[in-house]
Amino acid sequence: MVAMADEAVGLARDVESSWGDALRAPFEALASGDRGALETVWLLASRRLYALALWRTGDAEDAADVVQDVFVKLASGRADLGKVDAPHLWLFAVAHRAAVDMTRRRVRRAVPLEAAPFLVAKGAHPEDAVRAAELNRALACLPEAQREAIALHHFSGLSFREIGRATGVPTFTAASRCRLALARLRRILGGTP
Repeated sequence: MVAMADEAVGLARDVESSWGDALRAPFEALASGDRGALETVWLLASRRLYALALWRTGDAEDAADVVQDVFVKLASGRADLGKVDAPHLWLFAVAHRAAVDMTRRRVRRAVPLEAAPFLVAKGAHPEDAVRAAELNRALACLPEAQREAIALHHFSGLSFREIGRATGVPTFTAASRCRLALARLRRILGGTP
């Protein structure tokens, strides 16, 4: 199981490695007033922002509302986009804050975070679904801050520094949360401590 988790992490990093660079040009166009670039930013970032929001809120409708809030902020020009040096981190930070606010405002949660799937099996093989379910159960055992660190680092490809900037914690804290989460996952999945 641990080897399977490590393989999934490697694949996620490969896929996510360059999306931050791809956001630079359309984000700069948006900053200079080209509202047409909003569609490009949407195409590049909306799925990742939705995944983060779903991870934080545990509710599909709330996650969609969070993404909408991020893009309303972009479209309204309320943010000083010209000063943003890392668009993907800015988007993650705005989505993170919006998701936290959404969770705080919500009186009752439709789907408990522990019941929300963290990983979805991509193949048609039944064993993939079983493995994903086992990993989801293991991820649900982690404290929320550790789950978030794992999601941002291993599934979204952010560095510890970037996680710290997006979530408002020091780099060391982000790294520590991830390290503790991995150690706990290894214990849960039956690997060596």
